[in-house]
Amino acid sequence: MLSSMASAPAARAPRWYAIPVRVALVTFIGTLLSFSVSLLFAIFGTVILASLHGVHPDMRTAYRHIALPLALVAGSVILVSMLVTEIRHYRQARTLTAIERLS
Repeated sequence: MLSSMASAPAARAPRWYAIPVRVALVTFIGTLLSFSVSLLFAIFGTVILASLHGVHPDMRTAYRHIALPLALVAGSVILVSMLVTEIRHYRQARTLTAIERLS
């Protein structure tokens, strides 16, 4: 009976060095996904417009002027929002860990 009440699992203290790793991974994956999806739609749009106008489609336009800028903007938004979220989470976890140590 005493062994089941021995001690609650110890809360892990937050580690600041985990923030850049998580932020970098999520930013990279999000940027890669947004680039691939925007490039796919840009290619479709370029092919459709070129066929409507009766000209050869220029895929450089789809890459350089549509997909790449959109992916850079999406990556920037993801980076900033992830940094804010992770820093807020780190501060809350640090405060909760300090409160648990005091009690």
